[in-house]
Amino acid sequence: MIVTVTPNPSLDRTVQIDRLVPGAVHRSIRVHLDPGGKGVNVARALAAADVPTLAVLPTGGAEGAQLAELLAPEAVPVVEVPVQAPTRTNVAVVEADGTTSKFNEPGPELTPDEVAALERTAADLAARAHWLVTCGSLPAGCPDDLHARIVRAARRSGAQVAVDASGPALGLACAAAPDLVKPNLAELAELAGGPLRDLGDVLDVAHRLRADGVRTVLVSLGQLGAVLVADTGTWHATSVATQVRSTVGAGDAMLAGFLRAGGTGPAALRTAVAYGTAAVGLAGSRMPGPDDVHPSRVHVDAVDKTVSLSGVAA
Repeated sequence: MIVTVTPNPSLDRTVQIDRLVPGAVHRSIRVHLDPGGKGVNVARALAAADVPTLAVLPTGGAEGAQLAELLAPEAVPVVEVPVQAPTRTNVAVVEADGTTSKFNEPGPELTPDEVAALERTAADLAARAHWLVTCGSLPAGCPDDLHARIVRAARRSGAQVAVDASGPALGLACAAAPDLVKPNLAELAELAGGPLRDLGDVLDVAHRLRADGVRTVLVSLGQLGAVLVADTGTWHATSVATQVRSTVGAGDAMLAGFLRAGGTGPAALRTAVAYGTAAVGLAGSRMPGPDDVHPSRVHVDAVDKTVSLSGVAA
């Protein structure tokens, strides 16, 4: 079983318009409301592929209740940690050419008791998990090292641990030596403390993370695919999306695909990129199912360190 932990889940409202014009009144073409949050999305993609999964998330107010209700038709089992403040709502505005502007609320402020309950629940469930995935931003009230503490607890229980986070929380989680981290290019650059101009720079940072104890580094590179650095080798995978409808959740789908395919090696990388590619072709923050994913269309080969990363939105 794969357990996902999302400290700051959300209701994700996606509004599709023709073109975003600052200061103008817009008429939406279509609106989607989906359950959101990185770990929630990973669980949704896994459940769609009939992979046993369980989503741990704090929920509060009518918004939290609605989030749990939205996950039920997608067959995602949920363990709720009740909190007093309402669950946040995020808005993504998607233009006709696929350009996405996101407006994310900060989320509720958790009390110390609520943080402790979330951490305790994750630790208890780790004993039943093959993988535990801790993901996303941390709401107010959570310490920066919450992901790191969850990593250590899961490792003590014998579960493999994956982290998808950003900022100080990602750095602290890496220091706890997880089995897998999945930053995007911007997150990896923030961790490195400077811009990453080509795949050589990406590899340098990935190898430093591995030297510090991270077993596997999977970096999403937007339209340039993804790079995988592990003890068994280094690979670069690319694919071409036939149509970009929304980039929301593409990285989460990538992580789900990687875990679904075993969480190691070039075959898992191929599936990961196929999942990410499928996700950008879906409206809103929908997660792809097995019929949407085409690993045979993904090209995996040795890394070309000279590839420029200028302008990539990963």
